[in-house]
Amino acid sequence: MHLKQGVGGYSYLYEPLWWAGMITMIVGEVANFAAYAFAPAILVTPLGALSIIISAVLAHIILREKLHIFGILGCVLCVVGSITIVLHAPQEREIESVTEVWDLATEPAFLFYAAIVIAAVFVLMFYVMPQYGQTHIMVYIGICSLVGSLSVMGVKALGIALKLTFSGMNQLTYPQTWAFTIVVITCVVTQMNYLNKALDTFNIAVVSPIYYVMFTSLTILASVIMFKDWDRQNPTQILTEMCGFVTILSGTFLLHRTKDMVDCNSPSISSRLPKHEDEDGIPLKSPESFRLP
Repeated sequence: MHLKQGVGGYSYLYEPLWWAGMITMIVGEVANFAAYAFAPAILVTPLGALSIIISAVLAHIILREKLHIFGILGCVLCVVGSITIVLHAPQEREIESVTEVWDLATEPAFLFYAAIVIAAVFVLMFYVMPQYGQTHIMVYIGICSLVGSLSVMGVKALGIALKLTFSGMNQLTYPQTWAFTIVVITCVVTQMNYLNKALDTFNIAVVSPIYYVMFTSLTILASVIMFKDWDRQNPTQILTEMCGFVTILSGTFLLHRTKDMVDCNSPSISSRLPKHEDEDGIPLKSPESFRLP
């Protein structure tokens, strides 16, 4: 089945393949949700690059897509960057109640960040998108990335509340838990809506790396502001984490930038190249050799 690009509408809702992919993605997001409850967002979010590696490997095995040397190099860079971040990521801070997360979310620094994000999203939605949404890829991706950074903070807060509840400390009686739930639902629905518009309008090979870079960068920024991840680390650890993140970005860019590169040694290409020898190995004269001086 071939999914053609649309014009940013809702035509993707009529595609069975879209629903199959959406169900698979939901299953993965449930596992991702659990990860945010046990590890800092600055660790979990960059590791999403591993899904790019798995996609490339599965495409090589199932779809017979050629994984050339640059694709392999991109995968290796993603793995090296991921290992670097895992080894130097900050420890998850001990939180005993969802009210502690609420206090972190209502501090002036994060409120200022959230206000800037919401203002930017509304400007993109109501002023920029009507004129440039169909021609500038950064409009849809900008909305998804900005909203996504808030959704991750809400998901982490809700994950912590559920983790504490399952451990015997009921957090469902706190209004803050339900406030975070509303934030998560609102942000996720908005994020999915505009991400699908971006995928329906632009090439996925362009959308995926740009969205990954923007979403991950803004999520790390939001996590640093809200949970103060870097306050428990020295400058060397922070610099090493940033180097690992840049390594992942480099691998992601290389993998997507060269994914459509054609192998010149493939039979389909070599069969179309002009022959310079006959069946007995005798060199053939080129047309230029028959020209008069």
